[in-house]
Amino acid sequence: MAEKTSVDEAADDVPPTNDMRANEDIEEELWDIDDETLNSGAVGFTATQIFVRNPACVAYTYDDIIVMPGHIHFGLDEVDVSTMLTKKISLKVPFVSSPMDTVTEHRMAISMALQGGIGIIHSNLSIEDQAAEVRKVKRFKNGFISDPICLSPDGTVGDVLMIKETYGYSGIPITDTGTMGGRLMGIVSNRDITFLDDKSMKLRDIMTPREKLSVAKQGVSLVEANQILKESRKGKLPVVNEDDELVALIARTDLLKNIEFSKASKDAVTKQLLVGAAIGTRPEDRDRAAALVEAGVDVIVVDSSQGDSLYQIQIVRYLKSTHPKLQVIAGNVVTPSQAIHLIQAGADGLRVGMGIGSICTTQEVCAVGRAQASAVYHVAKFARRYGVPILADGGIKSTGHITKALALGASCVMMGSMLAGTDEAPGEYFYQDGVRLKRYRGMGSIEAMTKGSEKRYVWDNNSANSVKVAQGVSGAVQDKGTLLRYIPYLVQGVRHGMQDAGVKSLNEAWDQLYTNKLRFEIRSPAAQKEGGIHGLHSYEKRLY
Repeated sequence: MAEKTSVDEAADDVPPTNDMRANEDIEEELWDIDDETLNSGAVGFTATQIFVRNPACVAYTYDDIIVMPGHIHFGLDEVDVSTMLTKKISLKVPFVSSPMDTVTEHRMAISMALQGGIGIIHSNLSIEDQAAEVRKVKRFKNGFISDPICLSPDGTVGDVLMIKETYGYSGIPITDTGTMGGRLMGIVSNRDITFLDDKSMKLRDIMTPREKLSVAKQGVSLVEANQILKESRKGKLPVVNEDDELVALIARTDLLKNIEFSKASKDAVTKQLLVGAAIGTRPEDRDRAAALVEAGVDVIVVDSSQGDSLYQIQIVRYLKSTHPKLQVIAGNVVTPSQAIHLIQAGADGLRVGMGIGSICTTQEVCAVGRAQASAVYHVAKFARRYGVPILADGGIKSTGHITKALALGASCVMMGSMLAGTDEAPGEYFYQDGVRLKRYRGMGSIEAMTKGSEKRYVWDNNSANSVKVAQGVSGAVQDKGTLLRYIPYLVQGVRHGMQDAGVKSLNEAWDQLYTNKLRFEIRSPAAQKEGGIHGLHSYEKRLY
């Protein structure tokens, strides 16, 4: 045995601190519950007892169950929510934005990736437009606005005020064409219009002209751009090419926000943001997939309301053989008997959920589907044998639902309505009864189907002449503000839930789930009511 060094001896001589003694004493004093009490249901029930030994043959939703508290032996900042989206794609945050035309286009996908999640671009677009959305995400650089709203010199003060009311900002580049890529003519800021009463005034008469602007040349780095902004004391910095055409815009506020996103989902080699895109199962979707791969997409979601079909198996096999480096998420499924066919076809991830979204009517119309908590548990447990992560899609209404989905085996959650009211979601805000709203619709709604989403629900080759049967509705959701504040709130809520359950990471939660250490209970309707807000005359609910 090696002889102790003087350093080792000195370390041994250091007396333990009071905190060290206290922690050691606490750990020594902790007792385990006796088996009789443990097996009596006094500390809840195992997932096996609830979902497998189920004599009543009942399926459960997130609201039906509650997670039993565990022993907290770590700080909130120690909770690790990193996870796997697919066999090869890891995320720092287990959040995925749904491929819906009122949820995910490039702005949503960029913001989700910056904060550690990922966005899936919807397919209610032409092949070219969907590929262009993917390229916008892959070309994004922190702090650079690649598609700013522009106006022409013939635009009016009224146009600027409308943009300010709709989008919340008034720093508008002026180009000769009124579009991105036009020759830079000037810029209009809030100070240029603040004291103007005539909304018909032309912007050429009030804008700061090109010769008085500080600009950056294409290829400028963020560090260089920040220095230019400091020296010019301006709020906006146009970026132009050699022909003085506008190629980007840098805002001081965005620069401050985007200097560092340590959890951003990036390709390890290219350092580009990760992005996904949805396709259908029709022959033309093979061309769509090729265009998306050429644009740099990292993962493709095969988007079907019922994923266990010959058509999906064929396209999953095609994608894995034609584009072997591409990660493919298949679905939707709710049973292991559906999942096994897609796993056999080569799926790298599975999307779980059928008929449980807030705008989905599949269960009502088709009488087919499954309650989401049961679906997530059974498919996750089965797919785990093959190393295939699952994505819990739909039914998420709160951070508590997210925590439950993850505790039941989901690697990530896919959200639609939770994200639809944010600034980054497609569409414009409108007011109804004094409430600021954004439109949100199911991809099974008649409105979305007319744009192309019917391919998620119909496999008849002659479907163009068939009657459309809606499996979703259109509605509106309340303004949730920017994802820059909303996602951190969701992450922190999940951390609190995991800490209360006594698990430091998702892997630890799943280990406890499958070794029957994580416990649950079924909540009666009265218990569900009791667990919510009640007994008040009125209240204001603020998320953060």
